Amino acid sequence: MKNSPGFIGRRYGELLRSLNVINEDDINRAVAIQEKTGKNFDTVLVDNNIADEQEMLHTLSTHLGVETIDVKNFEFTPAILQQVPVRFVHRFNILPVDRKGDVLRIATADPLNFHALDDLRLMLKCDVEPLLAPSDDIQDMIKKYYGIGADTMDSLLEEDGPIEEELVDKANIEELSEDASIIRFVNQIMTEAVADRATDIHFEPFEDELRIRYRIDGMLYEAAVPPTIRRYQAAVISRIKIMADMNIAEKRLPQDGRINIKTGNNEFDLRVSTVPTPYGESIVIRILNRSDTIFDLQKLGFDDYSLGAFKQLISVPHGIVLVTGPTGSGKTTTLYATLAKLNKMENKILTIEEPIEYHLRGIVQVQVASKIGLTFASVLRSFLRQDPDIILVGETRDHETAEIAIQSALTGHLVFTTLHTNDAPGAVTRLVDMGVEPYLVSSSVIGIVAQRLMRRICSSCKEEYKPDSDILRGLALTGPEYDNAKFYRGRGCEDCKFLGYRGRIAIYEIMKMTEDIRELTVQRVPASQIKRLALKDGMKTLRMNALEKVLEGTSTIEELVRVTQEW
Repeated sequence: MKNSPGFIGRRYGELLRSLNVINEDDINRAVAIQEKTGKNFDTVLVDNNIADEQEMLHTLSTHLGVETIDVKNFEFTPAILQQVPVRFVHRFNILPVDRKGDVLRIATADPLNFHALDDLRLMLKCDVEPLLAPSDDIQDMIKKYYGIGADTMDSLLEEDGPIEEELVDKANIEELSEDASIIRFVNQIMTEAVADRATDIHFEPFEDELRIRYRIDGMLYEAAVPPTIRRYQAAVISRIKIMADMNIAEKRLPQDGRINIKTGNNEFDLRVSTVPTPYGESIVIRILNRSDTIFDLQKLGFDDYSLGAFKQLISVPHGIVLVTGPTGSGKTTTLYATLAKLNKMENKILTIEEPIEYHLRGIVQVQVASKIGLTFASVLRSFLRQDPDIILVGETRDHETAEIAIQSALTGHLVFTTLHTNDAPGAVTRLVDMGVEPYLVSSSVIGIVAQRLMRRICSSCKEEYKPDSDILRGLALTGPEYDNAKFYRGRGCEDCKFLGYRGRIAIYEIMKMTEDIRELTVQRVPASQIKRLALKDGMKTLRMNALEKVLEGTSTIEELVRVTQEW
């Protein structure tokens, strides 16, 4: 077919071959990749190191007499962007740049696409002049200025005509949610989130908008979506609920569900949660990558001291190891990496979780189901009759679970569990506050690990800089020992979506239960006293560990301040 990607790519490739940019074998290889991936031909050439992007653009520009344009640094005005319908922008991968008289200039990666140029001339009744730009850059700017799924919304509006929001709510929402355009829009949102390394997608309804945000490396960023999406809010929400096998008729009560998707070679498990609001249901989707998860202690962010201390804790035959920190601080990943290291033929490992985030081969995992009485405490009691060596309790929430976990440790089992406390010493007093006798805490707990996640500086745009002097003074980083200290940050680039950060690394605070700390525990002293003694025994606080990451150039001063509270 003349309009197929392979045909267009080969035609484009033949021109580049005639200009000695690539050869026949390069064309065949690129066309095969293009037909398999669906990517644009020039993107395939660059991504697979078949051709250099700048050389290719310069050669084409010179040969065709077409100017190049840097669309990433060009200021597009709303008036110009409205010159071309959204569906044409997406279909032909073009961007309107400016209009002078009867000439509209457009950015395109394929100035040989005469079909697109002729269609635009007929529709707009003006001449069209192409400018040359890379496909990926054009696509990024289309998402930025028109929003994700803008073509989909444009198609829906074209089909339905201008409609009032209240009429959409009264329509057959289930039928609309199965509309191909709504399905495509939801898929686009999920695909974009995965491509941006998001861990969560937030659909938040307000009086005059449906806001969609992605959580990337722990921070929320608003997704660019067309404002017309508000008209189809009910259909979008219903589509997600159908995918998650939820009751779409029930809008008054919270619901939970899950979706399994696959993109490329990666499989993703999506956990969906809904809650009712005055303006519709709010949905949060947690994205779990089952194919690309690090369960290796060496790669989590432990420094040599912390890694050695932690390995000592998990080599003990019995006792409780507590991992503390707020939601989203990486506790589950640390515990899974720990179990992966201990997962040997001679060890029987059982876990009780809510929910099971990742399935670990060779480990028996049970998921809590409170509605039928399958609670942490009830399962933990049954675990003791399963002849375990190691037990993971996903979360210690109440006195009953804490006491059974302690009894498990005292009867010869190694138990791992999590708590929500700000630091390691605070976990001791937290257990006592839950009603556990201090002598039981003292005799069963062998160590406590507090953790947080800091964003990594993007390696592609990392640069040295001088932090604000007031911040340094506030952190007491102005002494002679810091005179030669170097600080880094990310300038912002395409690799990190101009955020300056890419990925995260864990920081740890590990407190061993020494005899002195056990005595203080029995005496019910405040956590501050336990912390002072732990520091004398060599414990590094979260902020100390964070500072090490800053001074070694892994993260920034700003992240240290954001993530940690005190020395």
